[in-house]
Amino acid sequence: MTISRRTLLGSGAALGLLTACGSNTGRGKDGSTGGKVALGHWYHQYGEPGTEDAVRRYAAAYDRAKVNVQWRPGNYDQQTAAALLTDAGPDVFEVNGPTLDQIQGGQVVDLTSLLDGVKDDFNPAVLAPKTYDGRIWGVPQVVDTQFLYYRKSLLAAAGVRPPATLDQLVDAARALTRDRVKGLFLGNDGGAGVLGGTPLYAAGLSLVTADGAVGFDDPAAARTLGKLHQLYADKSLLLGAPSDWSDPAAFTQGLTAMQWSGLWALPAVLKALGDDFGVLPFPKDGPGGRPSVPVGAYAAAVSARSKHQAEAKAYVKWLWVERADFQEDFALSYGFHIPARLSLARRAAKLREGAAADVVSFVTDHGYAQPLLWTPALQTAYQDALNRIIKDGASADSELRAVVRRAKDELQRVKKH
Repeated sequence: MTISRRTLLGSGAALGLLTACGSNTGRGKDGSTGGKVALGHWYHQYGEPGTEDAVRRYAAAYDRAKVNVQWRPGNYDQQTAAALLTDAGPDVFEVNGPTLDQIQGGQVVDLTSLLDGVKDDFNPAVLAPKTYDGRIWGVPQVVDTQFLYYRKSLLAAAGVRPPATLDQLVDAARALTRDRVKGLFLGNDGGAGVLGGTPLYAAGLSLVTADGAVGFDDPAAARTLGKLHQLYADKSLLLGAPSDWSDPAAFTQGLTAMQWSGLWALPAVLKALGDDFGVLPFPKDGPGGRPSVPVGAYAAAVSARSKHQAEAKAYVKWLWVERADFQEDFALSYGFHIPARLSLARRAAKLREGAAADVVSFVTDHGYAQPLLWTPALQTAYQDALNRIIKDGASADSELRAVVRRAKDELQRVKKH
């Protein structure tokens, strides 16, 4: 969530939020402590045990400034958006972005030079949405991804091969649905909330093209999304599971033969099923299709309101470019993620075998990230249309035509800024 200056000034609640955000920056009045420049570094609250202790340990190891870590529970995006409009916000902050509003509004600092000589070693899929106008505005920290888990024994018993195309996925889900087991779990809403643009990329399309145009103004888009409704109509989808797609419980407890979930679930799946599972990208569709896996990454950014921008940039470079040991530790010791650096992902012991190695290959070969120009308004319009297509059997062609019209107007608007 982002807050515009107009909204902020007109909101008493947001004004109170500013007071709360600015009450503890970790800096003295002169911006220094103990003879060193003091930097405030904000993180959102992670669910994985040990993460907070780890980031505080990293900060304590930095000897060129005094880094004060703030661990921010609650609505982190809202807190950060408000604080960036004041002088009391962080110098360095973790961000699921930066967003287009933050970049166009001059709220973040150009970090392009920090990746000099190593840019090609960062996963290009996650670096792309951190890049705007040819400059890099955030340094990716780790890569998270989603993909398809399948139960080897259940597929073998049904005589089903791991699906390589969307048509094969539809057929496999139907064949695997028997007794109390459903063929596929894409979330309790049938997949509209989690799949997003993944089926479009599997059809060889995109949400936004490289030159900023609508990427799915093509008949292939409707054909592909219509197949998601077939899964629903066949009653092959698990709906109403005790927990949603991000939790692998439905898969490990045998409620479904295949499930869409994330890399974070892999250790739990491995513990529960041993070697009785495999992983797949979302399968390609049509002659121009390609396998598809969505990726995302939190990034470290520097506030344009910081009084110590040079020192903040130096610290970000040290932590997320130079300290490979900390980057690997952050990715794999607390939860399960992929380092943003390709070289680290290749050499990390936990990612070199089995399903984990397969996932790294998927991300490298087929990963895509939601484009920076794909705004929350467009995300809502597209997801609403996808929900109607999947669950109601609405015409994919008609629904997408409406979203394409909306997208053309919205992309034209944001590119004018």
